[in-house]
Amino acid sequence: MFFKIKAKDSNSNARTGKISTGRGEISTPVFMPVGTAGSVKGVSRYELEHRIKAEIILANTYHLFLRPGLDVLKAAGGIHRFTGWDRPILTDSGGYQVFSLAENRKLTEQGALFRSHIDGTQHIFTPEKVVDIQRTIGADIIMAFDECTPWPCDRDYAAKSANLTHRWLERCWQRFCETPPLYGHDQYLFPIVQGSVYSDLRKESARYISNLGAEGNAIGGLSVGEPADVMYEMVAEVNEVLPEDKPRYLMGVGTPVNILECIALGIDMFDCVMPTRNGRNGMLFTSEGIINIKNLKWKNDFSAIDSSGTSETGTQYSKAYLRHLIVSGEMLGPVIASIHNLEFYMWLINRAREHIIDGTFKSWKKSIIPFIGRKL
Repeated sequence: MFFKIKAKDSNSNARTGKISTGRGEISTPVFMPVGTAGSVKGVSRYELEHRIKAEIILANTYHLFLRPGLDVLKAAGGIHRFTGWDRPILTDSGGYQVFSLAENRKLTEQGALFRSHIDGTQHIFTPEKVVDIQRTIGADIIMAFDECTPWPCDRDYAAKSANLTHRWLERCWQRFCETPPLYGHDQYLFPIVQGSVYSDLRKESARYISNLGAEGNAIGGLSVGEPADVMYEMVAEVNEVLPEDKPRYLMGVGTPVNILECIALGIDMFDCVMPTRNGRNGMLFTSEGIINIKNLKWKNDFSAIDSSGTSETGTQYSKAYLRHLIVSGEMLGPVIASIHNLEFYMWLINRAREHIIDGTFKSWKKSIIPFIGRKL
């Protein structure tokens, strides 16, 4: 894999480029739809390829390990053959999911002992095992095993947690270097910066992982409840340290406004469940603002969901019709909402790339944020 920067914005740290993998190129900045268990909820592969035009999707190690299980994935020839998706896939290591199982897991130097949310069976994730699992899944970009600290988090715990993440990283890297990919395509491991909301810990972690010389680097442990301004501050601090010639992946972020602000800070890769999860619950992102389609005000609004062209789906269905589907519990409602939201996210990130190339990103961002961030 290699990363080539094509253009930089002269008024911010935004940049656009290409990540090349064995399964195709990825234009950056990029938003990765989340297909936790090998499926972007409610969205077919055809829609992802031809309407949303996703260049890479994300799947999750924890969920795939539990179901369908590694035996099925290996017999299928890896996640790409299992799902039929032949473009790049990134797998999250499962660190965030283990973090979210606070009452059902125990962290030790060895790894994380946890109980399945499906059937209560006990498992352990060690750094070595997480690499082995992701080798078996067959994702193109895989993540090092880390501890994701909660927010708020006191400094002593954040420091101990970051150090544990670093020790786990050394074991991940060793295992990665001594094991081959299984299905004829290269894999690339990204380490993860931790340190909660403490600038010195974040910078120390960024220096530590940068020294590894991995093909790309990730920033974790943000967007877990802290104020957006604090998240932006941490991203800015970390990006001063992370190498410029490697892609930077901000994990689990975020709203359209979050994404634009973090592109301006030099982030290249994003993922978030928000477009699909919020869509299933009736929240729509549009060029004019955020719509709660369940509200009564949309009952007789026969205008398009978003007529501005940010989404083909948004021009094909009215607000009144989509509201009817959502409040009636019709399956089609969440599908339309999810596809529209993903199309909007892709439109937004494509526009960001165009404005970076044109040198107008900062002024465009300033003009559009008041609209896309407001509630209608």
